[in-house]
Amino acid sequence: MMLDLDSVRLFVLAVEFGSLTRAAEAAGTVQPVVSQRLKALEARLGRRLLERTPRFLRPTAAGTAFLDRARALLAAHDAALRLDGAPAPRFALGASDHALGLGLETVFRRLRAALPPGSAIELRTGLSTEIRARFDAGEFDAAVIRRETGGTEGEVLGHDPLGWRCGEARALAPGDPVPLATLGPACGVRGVAVRALERAGRAWEEVFIGGSCAALLAGALAGLGIAPMGRIAAGGAPDHGPALGLPPLPASEIVLFGRAGSAEAAAGLRALAAGLRAALAG
Repeated sequence: MMLDLDSVRLFVLAVEFGSLTRAAEAAGTVQPVVSQRLKALEARLGRRLLERTPRFLRPTAAGTAFLDRARALLAAHDAALRLDGAPAPRFALGASDHALGLGLETVFRRLRAALPPGSAIELRTGLSTEIRARFDAGEFDAAVIRRETGGTEGEVLGHDPLGWRCGEARALAPGDPVPLATLGPACGVRGVAVRALERAGRAWEEVFIGGSCAALLAGALAGLGIAPMGRIAAGGAPDHGPALGLPPLPASEIVLFGRAGSAEAAAGLRALAAGLRAALAG
């Protein structure tokens, strides 16, 4: 019994993206094709691999057991294609920390599913302006930034709401300066938060500067300050702004820049776009 490798790849993508539609986007095809191929794979194996409802998709017990074998099969196939000792494909990604932050694990899982097994992934993070400049200089295959102001370049994947992240025990008297935790003066999210506070007539002081969104959220949850952060970058931490009487913050565009210079880069770009659209819609 021979298995169709394209169908096996689509199965792995469907599990990682939790959606046939997003898996189709990542594979560069359409949802009906993915559905048909997966049904054929299930028939070939004589097992139901996926449980599907209008609200979710997840592997069955048989699908979970098959998943590791599917990945091993794909890895062996791709290794066999590199008999000449060619280096593994490399995908270089630049990302604004405020665009992805604590959402990187999900991004990596979906890239892993979309790229050939054994591919090398290189990540560089920084502020959006820095990441965009380095992409323009040719350092990255793809760049994901957070855009607080207008612009037309790049592919807008969706909008990520900003909120005020802090520990649940935080209290703030109406006349107290708002203790800000930020990534520093050059950060665009900091600028949005400061402008919102000043328009609302609220005094503020910067009490904690983190070197990354992970450090920023940790400091905020530890009570060092209140961090303006997007939902994805904050890992879904709740927005305590309404309870603290803080002004609402606008949503920002999450924008993808890419150059598909190879089949691997094109696959990585599709996976990034599909995965981030799913995360922003959630």
